[in-house]
Amino acid sequence: MDNTIELHPIGWVVGGRTEVVDDDWGQVEAVIRLDRERYSDEALRGLDAFTHLEVVFHFHRVPEDRIETTARRPRGNPDWPEVGIFAQRGKNRPNRLGVSRCRLLAVDGHELRVRGLDAVAGTPVLDLKPWLAEFGPLGETGQPAWATELMRDYY
Repeated sequence: MDNTIELHPIGWVVGGRTEVVDDDWGQVEAVIRLDRERYSDEALRGLDAFTHLEVVFHFHRVPEDRIETTARRPRGNPDWPEVGIFAQRGKNRPNRLGVSRCRLLAVDGHELRVRGLDAVAGTPVLDLKPWLAEFGPLGETGQPAWATELMRDYY
């Protein structure tokens, strides 16, 4: 059995931030530009009826030698506990996959204008999904205090 998975970007992030920065993503606007050779405008038909998207992307700027596979302190903060890479949302993940929810501002041909997408210019986009409220968590949610502190200025 071959364990290789081959993915091809459906598009790329254009504009927005060029530098990888951990906080203040809430007002950042960017464009997701679909690959015109692979997708027609029909691929986005009806998407403009939604207010938010989930975007799956590749952390292409993380070098292979920076990938984490064990535990670490989020952002290297000595005040936070050491937790496994799968107990945090850091970019240095084994497959370097990011998932972000952002506001959809406009659909124009092959381009989606978005706000709050925490991906930099040039990021390969692997998939898009409309955000449906029914896919949110059922019941109460919980998280440790360090995670709330980490996210305080993220958006």
